[in-house]
Amino acid sequence: MIALAIWGLPLAIDFTGGSLLEVRFESASPQPADVIAIYKEFGIGDTTVQTTGKNDIVIRSKSMDETTMNQLVKAMEDKFNSPAEVVQFSNVGPSVGAEVAKRAAGAVALSAVAILLYITYAFRGVPHAVRYGTAAIIAMLHDVAVTVGMEAIFGHFLHWEADAMFLTALLTIIGFSVHDSIVVFDRIRENSRRYRRLPYEKLVNHSIVQTLDRSINTQLTVMLTLFTLAIFGGVTTRHFVIILLIGIFSGTYSSIFNASPILVVWENAEWRCWLKGKLTCKEEAVA
Repeated sequence: MIALAIWGLPLAIDFTGGSLLEVRFESASPQPADVIAIYKEFGIGDTTVQTTGKNDIVIRSKSMDETTMNQLVKAMEDKFNSPAEVVQFSNVGPSVGAEVAKRAAGAVALSAVAILLYITYAFRGVPHAVRYGTAAIIAMLHDVAVTVGMEAIFGHFLHWEADAMFLTALLTIIGFSVHDSIVVFDRIRENSRRYRRLPYEKLVNHSIVQTLDRSINTQLTVMLTLFTLAIFGGVTTRHFVIILLIGIFSGTYSSIFNASPILVVWENAEWRCWLKGKLTCKEEAVA
């Protein structure tokens, strides 16, 4: 959160508008600084260059027309003394980018509301069913915050940008986070009928222990696959895969250490005791 506040979230042209040019050189391996210098000669600033292979580069810049793009490619061919092939060229207008950003925020908000309604309905037989949905949403928002904050750090040090694939990863993380929370909540629901006289915090703890192996094994299987892709999958997918890894790891522990304790705090109304300087309401009862 500190990194996000200081450096902000670096947005790609999918959200801000601009041009994306991917060029493949026959023999040269151009340095990003040299490419940026060529762009500056054409009066185009705010350029970011990323190498995606031995002779491939991806250049993001302000919007330009196809004529300017051809002139830039020709200038790079002359500069690096190597024929070049345009692999991809696309333009996104500022209004389109703003609309994409607006819809991205709407997609996350809509998914949160849908999850809340679904969990509340699925747990309708349990007292205070809305608490389960709310706790899952709070844990999910934690995972989103962790992922966005890490993207801000990567953007500052590695010059990564949040693009459409980042949004895809974010929505996937939301699904995994809620899925793991529901596994724990479902066991709490089952145990609440079986151990009715057990204190609620012990009931939740018992449920977490019962589902711990399943949660870790399920998520670890996905994380090992993503880790393999991050190492051997190539540069083009590495950003997407690493963001998924971070989000799924966060979702795994937030289901145990965030979502479940929120239910206990809510059930025991422990915030009333916190205001009195007590850690738990049990301390007040003992006193």
